[in-house]
Amino acid sequence: MPPIDVHHLVEGPEDAPVVVLSNSLGATLAMWDPQVPALTEHFRVVRYDTRGHGRSPVPEGDSTIDDLADDLVALLDRLGVQRAHVVGLSIGGMTAMRLAARDPERVDRLALLCTSAHTGNPGAWVERAQTARTQGTGALAEAVVGRWFTPGFAAENPGLVAEMRATIEGISDEGYASCCAAVGGMDLRADLSRITAPTLVVSGLDDPALPPEHQSALAAAIPGAQLLQLTPAAHIANLEQPQQVTDALLSHLGGAS
Repeated sequence: MPPIDVHHLVEGPEDAPVVVLSNSLGATLAMWDPQVPALTEHFRVVRYDTRGHGRSPVPEGDSTIDDLADDLVALLDRLGVQRAHVVGLSIGGMTAMRLAARDPERVDRLALLCTSAHTGNPGAWVERAQTARTQGTGALAEAVVGRWFTPGFAAENPGLVAEMRATIEGISDEGYASCCAAVGGMDLRADLSRITAPTLVVSGLDDPALPPEHQSALAAAIPGAQLLQLTPAAHIANLEQPQQVTDALLSHLGGAS
């Protein structure tokens, strides 16, 4: 399908290197709020809502990971950015990996958080998409947000948990289902050895959605990749361990001495 003109925000100095932040399934560009202040001191930060999420248009029918990569290329082209650092979490990381392997000239450095090259459970994604289409994302919100944070963090941060649950409930049912198809139908394992961008892989050791063995496999297969394991941290590690993730990104992307 043709690329979608995704909703985006651009912040930071106009002449600085560009960093793109790509969100998780069920989240919006707001999930990167903790990282933006520090990143914008060094970078031109581009955040966007994945197709079907937030304020981005909803696709018709199932999407593929190449569709999501095409959206990102189209965004870079609209902004006149030839080459950028790309940071993605979960489906955002999958999009970033595909772009880095397919269009290496567009990606400078790569950071992959709580993501996978192959989830290994396509039937579960078909089922989740069907639930979204028939019962709505609200029917999934409690279970999804339960995988996003460790129990201790969730108990200490009920306001954030409620906010993220509301975000999931607010995602377009069709948009969410369309992106579920992209995850379930994806197998990027053959791509990994072709990634030339210097890569940081971040793993939440307490992540029940994409457990740490998924990130260990990425770090082992991407040439020269570095692996950072965080605990306590579940699936949305940048919210549970914001300072550690921000520091790691700054170090990897060249924003820290």
